[in-house]
Amino acid sequence: MTPFYEINERIVKASEKAMELCKPYLDITDEITEYNQHKMLKAFQHSRVSESCFTASTGYGYGDRGREALDRVFAEVFDTEDALVRHNFASGTHTLTVALFGVLRPNDTMISVTGTPYDTLLGVIGINGESSGSLKEFGIHYEQVDLLEDGTVDFEGIKKAVKPDTKMVYIQRSRGYSLRPTLTVNEIGRIAKLAHELAPNCIVMLDNCYGEFVEKITPAQVGVDLMAGSLIKNPGGGIAPTGGYIAGRRKLVEDCSYRLTTPGTGKEIGCTLGNNRELFMGAFHAPHVTGEAVKTAIFTSALYEILGYQVTPRYNEVRGDIIQAVMLENEERLINFCRGIQKASPIDSFVTPEPWDMPGYDSKVIMAAGAFTLGSSIELSADAPLREPYAVWMQGALNFHTGKLGAMLAASNLI
Repeated sequence: MTPFYEINERIVKASEKAMELCKPYLDITDEITEYNQHKMLKAFQHSRVSESCFTASTGYGYGDRGREALDRVFAEVFDTEDALVRHNFASGTHTLTVALFGVLRPNDTMISVTGTPYDTLLGVIGINGESSGSLKEFGIHYEQVDLLEDGTVDFEGIKKAVKPDTKMVYIQRSRGYSLRPTLTVNEIGRIAKLAHELAPNCIVMLDNCYGEFVEKITPAQVGVDLMAGSLIKNPGGGIAPTGGYIAGRRKLVEDCSYRLTTPGTGKEIGCTLGNNRELFMGAFHAPHVTGEAVKTAIFTSALYEILGYQVTPRYNEVRGDIIQAVMLENEERLINFCRGIQKASPIDSFVTPEPWDMPGYDSKVIMAAGAFTLGSSIELSADAPLREPYAVWMQGALNFHTGKLGAMLAASNLI
């Protein structure tokens, strides 16, 4: 199927079969992508984005038209009252941290209703007891509702845990390093509705990482008050070199801006240093690139199921994010899969990924990512902790053609 790579014949035949199985679901993805791409275009036009929006500001950054227009674009595409989009959010975890510290106060209670949050947030919350400056140290109480045995949300448990004075109900949309199902927007809406019934004044906050533009409907349309994510995932379109966004109700976004800068100045300061052009370009490409990543995940799911591996989600299931998990059963296969993905990368294809003790994780982690932007997981990448059940989490692909090839090369590397 390609004159440039030697691929095992078994893999080639399996990929042909996978494409037959996938076609209806790839078509559905294209339809969602078209909708979201048109919505993005309209947001650019409504915000009157022009060449002047790309001009660099320095110092305090007062009156940066581009910064303000970018906030409006994100607010419109996410159906929120306001947004805070900045290149100086260092990561998704940093963005979530700013949001949490922005709206929570001493003696407030935060309840995670999707079990234990992603590994890098444990120190932020103070669950692991090791990090200085955690929410716990500031007197913010943390509780959680574990998921049911099948990985779904425990709605009865939420009813018992959420009290009328609960300040925040926290939702993690994606699965992190677990095999529980990613939440769809409809499921997020069920949680938000229940939370607001139990605690009318609570903030429903969503870690939206990996889920942007995967569906037509947005979390804000179903009751989410505040959400945050990284620009080196879906909404950066593979172009944004760094950054993050917070979007939601205007007062909450304003409170978050006071934590990012200072109380009283908030969104009014913060120079852009010439980063606006890439953030705008990334946002504009984001719906299309996300669609390509979803198609890559669907194909990968079908291919590895045909090859005899357990996968989640399956190729024909509704998706809430871009992540595809494959159960590889042992450490050797896990490492070989990641090395195969690395071989399929445009950058650093010649290097060999090795497991290492990565900060913020409780076991060695292996990561494959030959990306234009370091750590960008909207670009084809795969990573996993070296622990049971030896599953790998694959995500991204700037285009389906190379994403599909990457999944095949990883399978060949297993053989």
